[in-house]
Amino acid sequence: MKISIASDHGGVDVKALLVRALGECATVLDKGPFDRSSCDYPDYAASVALDVASGAVDFGILICRSGIGMSMCANRYQNVRAALCATTEAATATRQHNGANVLCMGADVISPEYALEIAKTFIATPVDESERHARRREKLERAGRLSDVSGLLRDDPEVFATIKAQTEQEDTEINLIASENTSSRACREAAGSVLMNKYAEGYPAKRWYSGCGPVDAAEELARKRACELFGADHANVQPHCGSAANMAVYFATIKPGDTILALSLDQGGHLTHGSPVNFSGKFYNIVPYTVDRSTEMLDYDAIEKLALEVKPKILLTGASAYPRKIDFRRVREICDKAGCLMMVDMAHIAGLVAGGQHESPVPYADFVTTTTHKTLRGPRGGLVLCKEKYAKALDSAVFPGMQGGPLENIIAAKAVCFREAMQPEFKDYAAQLVRNCAVLCKTIQDRGYRIVSGGTDNHLFLVDVKSHGMTGKDAAAALDASGIVVNKNTIPYDTESPFKTSGIRIGTASVTTRGMKEPEMIKIGTWIADVLDNIADTTVQERVKREAKALVANFPVP
Repeated sequence: MKISIASDHGGVDVKALLVRALGECATVLDKGPFDRSSCDYPDYAASVALDVASGAVDFGILICRSGIGMSMCANRYQNVRAALCATTEAATATRQHNGANVLCMGADVISPEYALEIAKTFIATPVDESERHARRREKLERAGRLSDVSGLLRDDPEVFATIKAQTEQEDTEINLIASENTSSRACREAAGSVLMNKYAEGYPAKRWYSGCGPVDAAEELARKRACELFGADHANVQPHCGSAANMAVYFATIKPGDTILALSLDQGGHLTHGSPVNFSGKFYNIVPYTVDRSTEMLDYDAIEKLALEVKPKILLTGASAYPRKIDFRRVREICDKAGCLMMVDMAHIAGLVAGGQHESPVPYADFVTTTTHKTLRGPRGGLVLCKEKYAKALDSAVFPGMQGGPLENIIAAKAVCFREAMQPEFKDYAAQLVRNCAVLCKTIQDRGYRIVSGGTDNHLFLVDVKSHGMTGKDAAAALDASGIVVNKNTIPYDTESPFKTSGIRIGTASVTTRGMKEPEMIKIGTWIADVLDNIADTTVQERVKREAKALVANFPVP
């Protein structure tokens, strides 16, 4: 057992007694002070609080004349629960009920001998793991997720109001947007850190500005973790978004007017895969390929035939609305025959790749791009992976080719999410995500709704709602009014306009992050079908919204 202990000048004598006595049964780290010279108690409280917050020690003990100042200081740190105790009964209760891990005492309130008795009681008392106390401790730790930004309530109440509204929306609604997820508190903390203050044009050890040591370390950590996570030769973690990641690959490899073969937007592709309203469609000659009209799946023989005809410089695979697995080995064979580069945009499935639920494109592709949110559960940002021989060209395309200073705070948050994706529990998450999607899909399908391609292999699926006499726009609006958030989406060979669409896209990344499993998917699928079956019935929408809100109350957002 390790204990970190400190005091102010008024608590030195009590601290000295505790250090001697507790040192007989534990490793005690004495953080000072060591004499009665006047000192500032927050400095010493911070030292112990950081030890506890980091997990370096099992307990912390802080002593000042009243104990109040020390407890106020320590409780400003995440993962610290400091309790002011003047009796052994209080020490027992706060350990059992609150899971307190820092004991604060007042040297002017209790005798040194009784302080030792309280400390021994505190250390010896186990935490009560029953459901009611665990639930309350979780709420204590989360503080409604608003403790992270509570300073804005005074400094900028209008901005605080928007954050509070977003928090409440996430807490009370069921988010089935396939491209959205909720990142961990650790990711949010890194993204909101002081690293945002540093201008860092260039790359680690090759910056245009001085003073980049800390951000160099953060960026190199993110880059190395990305390579380790995905088994890549090289990673560039600077792109601000997935669109910028794709742009970087184009800039690094081809010239304006060159041909790219990519999945058409209305077939499940992405704007940056050649939409005429996007830079990709304006700068390059885009030849689109489609899914098979009957199966609504990729026809690799047809793609090969088209590739051999048009001889693209890049064959791009990956999608934003394709519910089936992609055969990257087959795509590599096509690229070799056509003599073109293989580029994969795995933005949607990156978390599934990291979690072992989808074949990785990295061994086959020359370039792999992705976002770091979606199924990867990180901050909103971009990433490019490539073979070593393309590293220099890629880095030059990102900077100075298309971006200036990178967002080092977001890069740090990317590093956090890569580390999280390396943990064993992330594989469990990815597997549950796919199971949830399959169950939700089948529940809706069993209610008579046609599913594009007949099902799903990944984290999303498309529902053809036009066959039930409605547009995707109307379906999404009715579900939104019911507390279930999806998005309208075109389906292959859609006859509706992109502003109305014939389908909706549904994904399970966010609800899986909240801890929901198959039973919840059946409930949600039933609610979706109830609403769509009665799309004009507001009483059904109101009923589903109440029931959905009650369900999500049991599955807090991280």
